[in-house]
Amino acid sequence: MTNLPDDARSALMLLSDLVEPGDAELDDLLEETGPIEAVKRIWEGDVPDRLRRITSASVSCTPDPAGRAEQIAAATDACGARVLVPDDPAWPERLRDLHLVCDADEPHVRPPRCLWVRGPHDLAELCARSVAIVGARAATEYGQHLADDLAADLTDAGWTVVSGGAFGIDRAAHLGALARGGATVAVLASGADAPYPKGNRSMFDLIAEKGLLLSEWPPGATAMKHRFLTRNRVIAALTAGTVVIEAAVRSGARNTARHAAELGRVLMFTPGPVTSTMSAGVHRLAREPWEARLVTRAEEVIEDLTGIGGPLASEPPPQRRPLDRLTEIEARLVESLPRGYVVETTRLAAVAGLPADVAAQTLERLERMRWVDRIDDRWRLARARQL
Repeated sequence: MTNLPDDARSALMLLSDLVEPGDAELDDLLEETGPIEAVKRIWEGDVPDRLRRITSASVSCTPDPAGRAEQIAAATDACGARVLVPDDPAWPERLRDLHLVCDADEPHVRPPRCLWVRGPHDLAELCARSVAIVGARAATEYGQHLADDLAADLTDAGWTVVSGGAFGIDRAAHLGALARGGATVAVLASGADAPYPKGNRSMFDLIAEKGLLLSEWPPGATAMKHRFLTRNRVIAALTAGTVVIEAAVRSGARNTARHAAELGRVLMFTPGPVTSTMSAGVHRLAREPWEARLVTRAEEVIEDLTGIGGPLASEPPPQRRPLDRLTEIEARLVESLPRGYVVETTRLAAVAGLPADVAAQTLERLERMRWVDRIDDRWRLARARQL
């Protein structure tokens, strides 16, 4: 007789080791039988053909499912993680919304069946006011700077920043939040014991200390290409909205954006140079039927997330230039000076639309202010002056 796990949590942990997250057939089986009975049926081969095929190798190598569940539990404890299941108080209710978007065409977007969490916080509380910031791994300096600033300002405003722990935009967003003393959530495509990529290890250690590392896979699971796409649905569902900063036309960030839009979350993007391939996918969001919102700073993100009743973004402060400190007449003369050339007073006065005597007096004042240089009774803009 098969030795089964004796509680639902252990059974769900074991099933997550057998079948990839979001699987519709397993989800339907769990709804019909419950976790322990689902394990029993899988080991007895009393499941649909596809589910039997994808689990047969693991089942044949694991004669004692209860023992395997105990091994997973021990590995969980060893890496300092804990397991959440949908009935736990710390389970985020937003994740249940994935039921609304799964269909026959996408059988792998069902809600998580359990989550491995490393860190000191309550996941539901931490993500109650959360926003995802995602984007290109091969991000430009502009994109990383923007992600860092946006995450820092959102953290200051009391929002939790969620991202995927990757290089580029993800890393900048996590570090921006941590730099302001905030908690951030990294949703992983590997086990919580060995977050990927390894190059971000020091950042992951800091997140585990001050925020949360989150995974649908048990300890020991390695990152695989399809797992990045799988975890993107969690990033989108977990948060109130998603900001995309730099993304190629085909990218994981756009995949997250699509999930966010389908879930009815607020989808936002930041603009970039039209000549940059790293902004091509972002700009395309504006042309999709997803009602993506252009944002440039944290206040605008918060305005879009909170709606009419929330704090509205103030107008950005005006750009102050040295020229703004001049009087109107002084500024007209300076702006009328041709760059790189010298010009007579009368000609400059005519271009500026001023009387010659007023222009002469003003130019002398501008000379004392080191805005212009006099050369043989003609004038030019001072070389050191930057407008």
